[in-house]
Amino acid sequence: MHPVAKRALPHFDEQFPFELDLADQNAKKPHAPRKCADSELAFMQVGGLETQHVYNGNFLELVQQIPDKSVDLIIADPPYNASKGNPLSLESGMLPGTGGSWKKIGQVWDDMSLTDYLAFTMTWLTEARRILKQTGSMWVHGTYHSAGITNVAMQLLGIEIINEIVWYKRNSFPNLAGRRLTASHESILWAHRGGKREYRFNYEHSKSGDFSDDDLKAPGKQMRTVWDLPNNKPRHEQAHGKHPAQKPVRLARRFIQLAAQPGDLCVVPFAGSGTECVAAKEEGLHYIGFDTDPTYVDIARARLKDERSK
Repeated sequence: MHPVAKRALPHFDEQFPFELDLADQNAKKPHAPRKCADSELAFMQVGGLETQHVYNGNFLELVQQIPDKSVDLIIADPPYNASKGNPLSLESGMLPGTGGSWKKIGQVWDDMSLTDYLAFTMTWLTEARRILKQTGSMWVHGTYHSAGITNVAMQLLGIEIINEIVWYKRNSFPNLAGRRLTASHESILWAHRGGKREYRFNYEHSKSGDFSDDDLKAPGKQMRTVWDLPNNKPRHEQAHGKHPAQKPVRLARRFIQLAAQPGDLCVVPFAGSGTECVAAKEEGLHYIGFDTDPTYVDIARARLKDERSK
């Protein structure tokens, strides 16, 4: 996830429905790749940007340099708009099943009005749809704070939802207040740009691949929409620093293995500490990431240079 400048958020009027310009423009073909010193893949020019790079800037602004229908995969972990209420934390020690210390996300960029959050979601999804190939697809993270809004926004924009995945986190953090059930899952929407269904789905891999880390996936059987993947991160994934909403690399690698192939281009609108870019690199994809926080950009770049991330 990355912070979003308030000035980038349009405000909706009271009247609905509204109109958005979704017209496709002629896409420019990417330039030939050139040699890259710190990646197995060469740099590739895509519009005004280069692959194998995490940009310190706002996706909503920089994405204007990416041509229409030029991207194979988008993995988005946008702000959940969940920084509400009093702060809670468990800064030291450990409770059984929590995987370590915990602190509630309390960031200005994660606390918007409902109107602003809907506008923000519509805006970034419009750009995501514009740059996505007909053969491409996107994976979007969310929780009960945000997944419903993302779902509605996609339908308004003509983005077709392929599946809603329930990511069950067996080692989820406890509910410290003791006033509600322990939140043990997140939602992931897998979608394509709409229209002719040409998106890639590696069906045989989904049935017969190695998913031994998922206690719900039966070998040789069709993959279901409930995934049992622990949220704990190996030590090396946080060796250069942490992000409050960091996901495990194994999760992003599953997205890539199901919907992309080596050499494809993956765009990460809210790169955070670089998890999805690391996964793309490990799977042999080109990637372009964006984040407005220079601290997290530095972490992401350090991870991508680390030999353990190859």
